[in-house]
Amino acid sequence: MNIQIFGTKKCKETAKATRYFKERNIRFHLVDLSEKGLSKGELQNISNAVGLNNIIDNESKEYVKQQLEYKIYDTFEEILEHPLIVKTPIVRNEGKASLGYCPEIWKNWLK
Repeated sequence: MNIQIFGTKKCKETAKATRYFKERNIRFHLVDLSEKGLSKGELQNISNAVGLNNIIDNESKEYVKQQLEYKIYDTFEEILEHPLIVKTPIVRNEGKASLGYCPEIWKNWLK
């Protein structure tokens, strides 16, 4: 199992996800999106699993700041340029991914 959690240190949902895996003694790698964004390969794998348009958080501060509700943009490129517009946490396990706090999905991964 190769768990990656993409989120921010200030995000409560990301903190809940890290706690979930810590409590079960499952190793994971946390990527803070405020310090480092998603790579093209990571974003492609995540979008294949959950759908590219589902990744964007229309209510995030960064989404509002960039005024994306008023623009026509390439979703893939916009996420690469502004990683804080994504829903967090994004939890990735090899070819699988989830958006938000989803312990029921993660439990299936552990089987």
